[in-house]
Amino acid sequence: MNPRYDDALRAAITRNLAQLVAAPSQAGDLKRAAVCLIVADDGEGGAAVVLTRRAEHLSAHSGQFALPGGRIDEGETVAQAALREAHEEIGLALAPDSILGRLDDYPTGSGYLISPVVAWAPRDAATTANPAEVAAIYRVHFSELNRAGSPEFVAIPESDRPVIRYPLLGTLIHAPTAAVLYQFMEVAVHGRGTRVAHLDQPPWAWR
Repeated sequence: MNPRYDDALRAAITRNLAQLVAAPSQAGDLKRAAVCLIVADDGEGGAAVVLTRRAEHLSAHSGQFALPGGRIDEGETVAQAALREAHEEIGLALAPDSILGRLDDYPTGSGYLISPVVAWAPRDAATTANPAEVAAIYRVHFSELNRAGSPEFVAIPESDRPVIRYPLLGTLIHAPTAAVLYQFMEVAVHGRGTRVAHLDQPPWAWR
């Protein structure tokens, strides 16, 4: 059953995120980026997460499913970058007070440290894909992220770490997006202290 998109859900997510003690930074020489995990209504009173499919003409990670996000510009905070990217990619202008909290940073094999921000969209908020960056926008029900056996954790010969993947939208979505979605459900929705930095990506995502 999908939870209702209401003030009670917003309060619960905010409370659960506030209880997460930030993991130690793993920045090192990694480039910094931010993503915006947006909680929105599904059009029928239920709760959903906004996902995008990246444009096919992009030079990096083309056609992949992702959260709105990108590199943090000089002088920007993580929150500012996440909200800017949401506006640029899907035309959604979110105020600073829409931010409910943060999730753990996730280091990628391609040399980035992804900092996820969780934000709450106004009811009936419209989104428009920026064709320069986004091919399509989806709203994924919480119930789809909470199905039995999902996400999946698999072993690969190239790594001693488990690879996380989410069966969603007729395909498999991998980390970092899968890791952020998983921690969001574990921490923000279920109130658990789950970490995800140890979860790996498939080798093709390391490039």
